[in-house]
Amino acid sequence: MPAPDDGLVRIATAEPPVRADVEFAAALDWLDDRAGWPAGTSRTKVRSGLSGLQPGALLDRRAVRTKVGRRQLVRALAHYYRGEVDGYGMYRAGFGGQDVATTMFGVSEWWTAVRPLADGGERLKLLQENGNTLPMLDGAMAGAAASKLAESAALGVRVANLPLYRLLGIEQGNPLAGTVGLVPFVEYALTADLLESELVDAVSQRRGGLPLRDEYLPDLGAVLDLPARTCAGGVLALCAIARPRDRFRGEPDYALLVQERSGHVLNAAGRLAVIPKGFHQPLNDLRGDVAVSATLLRELEEELFGRAELDSTTGETRAASPMHPGRWSEPMRWLAAAPGRMRLECTGFGFNLVSGNYEYASLIVIEDEDFWPRFGGQVEANWEAAGLQLYSSLDGELIGDLVARESWSNEGLFALLQGLRRLREIGGGRVDLPAVELSGL
Repeated sequence: MPAPDDGLVRIATAEPPVRADVEFAAALDWLDDRAGWPAGTSRTKVRSGLSGLQPGALLDRRAVRTKVGRRQLVRALAHYYRGEVDGYGMYRAGFGGQDVATTMFGVSEWWTAVRPLADGGERLKLLQENGNTLPMLDGAMAGAAASKLAESAALGVRVANLPLYRLLGIEQGNPLAGTVGLVPFVEYALTADLLESELVDAVSQRRGGLPLRDEYLPDLGAVLDLPARTCAGGVLALCAIARPRDRFRGEPDYALLVQERSGHVLNAAGRLAVIPKGFHQPLNDLRGDVAVSATLLRELEEELFGRAELDSTTGETRAASPMHPGRWSEPMRWLAAAPGRMRLECTGFGFNLVSGNYEYASLIVIEDEDFWPRFGGQVEANWEAAGLQLYSSLDGELIGDLVARESWSNEGLFALLQGLRRLREIGGGRVDLPAVELSGL
């Protein structure tokens, strides 16, 4: 690993500038501006922070964080947010005798209705906001942001300061209808995303006090006050691929894909999640990419079908239309060639109280069992996953054990359960799983 301050040195000396260093320099400038610091202050603070960091200690800290169980976070946030908002509650479900609680927050209508994607029914609209209406960072948040930049530089976390969609408003009866704005990625990474590490560290160290959360998301009213905060979002899907009968596996089933997130991602590092999973963001068509299905299909191409040029962390998008059919991978072209080969559905929506993010849980079902013999060997996770696991939709016992694992991200488990619930309704003889019973709010 390079010396801790190499990144800062390269920003000033590289010819031409290294892309990652340009992005890092932009983050430093952003922090100076949002904290009200004189130019260059964040660079000094980050360099000072880097000088005291030991890579081994950072890796140990990350390992400790990944050992904090999902249910511990649920309990901590249930204790913190003890107030109530009429009609809203935490997502809970029963599965095979297990009572599963999560940090996902919302209304029952978001969890009981299934909505088709990519059929023209999505009605999210981009609003062009006038100026930055977000508040300045106070001392605690600005200091935590500088520490986050130092830690990210030392660990080699990939960051590209591309725009994210920021949720401004949503219809309660239809989460696919609403309004979004745009914020730079660093606005999320150095504000809302800091709440997760603060919470995990507080739980692992058994200490009280969450000053950043007290400032940023102090109550459930603040969670729902979308214009007053940076509410970035994600799109993630349970991917179920039909497989024919096999002499080893037995009867026809669906292959269900689960990933372990790598240590180089900003979000849910080291946690279990469904795949694909990505931020809701545009590439280069700000209005055209606003549909949830646009992000979902792009992440499918990037994370499972090998389209590395769609990776937003490179910060470079040279194609005028990266998702033009002429650029599709071979598996995607085959899926699009005949109707009925692939089903895309939104199975749920909610706000994750860990960071305040909005999350669209989805289901991708590849219905044509010819896909697996043709392309199963080409399905491969990208760098965002440390590993990829396959489960059979006929193996209720193993999937029950999977649901019980403490290493799940809350949004990942939410998407898994909502996807299994829908798959049990439509999968016929390919599915033999316990029912997913939603608990009342």
